[in-house]
Amino acid sequence: MNRKIALRAAVGASAMALAIFSTAYVAEATTAEPKEASPLAKMSHSAAASKLNGAGISITSSGGCSDRNRPNCTSLEQVNSATIDGAITLKNASKCDLTVTGGTETGHADGTYSHWNGYKLDFHMTSCLTNYVKNTFTSIGGNKWESGSGNIYFDETNHWDVTFHNCGGCLKGGKG
Repeated sequence: MNRKIALRAAVGASAMALAIFSTAYVAEATTAEPKEASPLAKMSHSAAASKLNGAGISITSSGGCSDRNRPNCTSLEQVNSATIDGAITLKNASKCDLTVTGGTETGHADGTYSHWNGYKLDFHMTSCLTNYVKNTFTSIGGNKWESGSGNIYFDETNHWDVTFHNCGGCLKGGKG
C-alpha cells in the first residue's frame, strides 16, 4: 500500500515539474523577438512562388509543372530565401518585368552554387533586363556581369542565368 502511495506521489510530482518547466519554456519561446530567416534558409515552392508573385515576378514552366525532379518543370522547392529576396531586389532596382523560367529543378549543371542547391534562377531574356545588367554591373568576361553585392549574371543568349550569393543588398536598398 505504501509503495502505491509513494509511486503516485512520485508520478504526481514529476507531472507537476514537467508542467511548470514546460510552461516556462513556452512563455520564453513565445515572448522572444522574432528572428529573420537565414539567407540560406530553404523555402517551399509555394512560399517562394507566393513571395515572387506578391512582388510582381511571374513564373513560367515549359511543362506547366513545378516538380523538382522533372527537367521541363520550373520548381522553387528548396530555393534559398536570399535567392528569392535577390530576385525581388533585382525587380525593384531594374524596374523590369521579370519572369522566372528556371529554378531548382533537375537538369541544370551541378556545383556548389547551382540551381539544385538553391542559388540560381533563370530569367526570361528581355531588353529591359539586358540593358539594366550590362549598364549597371561590371563585365567579368565570358558573357558574365557581377553586381556590387557579388551576384553573377550570365547571358546565356536566350535567358539570364543569375547566381544569387546574397539578396543583392536588399537590406540596404541595393541594385541586385
